[in-house]
Amino acid sequence: MKKLGKILLWIVLLFFGSTILIVLLYRFMPVYYTPLMGIRAMEHDENFEEPRCSHNWVPLDSISPYMAIAVIASEDQDFTQHSGFDWDAIEQARKEAEQGKRRRGASTISQQTAKNAFLWPNSTWTRKGFEAYFTVLIEFMWGKERIMEVYLNSIEMGDGIYGVDAVAQEHFGRRAWTLTREQCALIAATLPNPRKYSSKHPSSYMRKRQKQILKQMKNVEHYWRELREGDS
Repeated sequence: MKKLGKILLWIVLLFFGSTILIVLLYRFMPVYYTPLMGIRAMEHDENFEEPRCSHNWVPLDSISPYMAIAVIASEDQDFTQHSGFDWDAIEQARKEAEQGKRRRGASTISQQTAKNAFLWPNSTWTRKGFEAYFTVLIEFMWGKERIMEVYLNSIEMGDGIYGVDAVAQEHFGRRAWTLTREQCALIAATLPNPRKYSSKHPSSYMRKRQKQILKQMKNVEHYWRELREGDS
């Protein structure tokens, strides 16, 4: 039992040491490859399709400022103010689930970034536990601007398309820093399901979502600009 205890202790120390180290490294290093990219490549292989991965890492300052504002408006309007978790949204989602309503997500941009950079997409309690752990780490070690930078560079934005610069080139024929407010809102509108909804061939539903996001962007824009100005 004593030997088993030592083994378990070393496993725990190795886990915490390795995860803290990789989060620290990603505080400064670009995230060129994520677990989801590997999973999607294997899915393509299983379907006898040629794997594709369009991904270009670019600094936050080389991304249109409207892009961060659009995803905050669309995905997480309290992003600049919470510490990684939106407890009100989590509680609301829990109540709706108990009432048998359609399940909805309550993940913040911080949680999505933790999942995209370090974990797998399947929604299990184990994954959610790891997601919460990594969310706490990146909020503490990275800060909001770095979280947004990794999020905008790693999020899936189409079949085999990851990050803003890749989708800007694939769907609009331009680079990330030249995206307009309208294009950013359209890209943000795809994020609930970027393999179903396309910013290249938007449906009427997508255009409706784009208009909604454009309106919401006016409400959150000053929070993001204040955060960036305060950190500069």
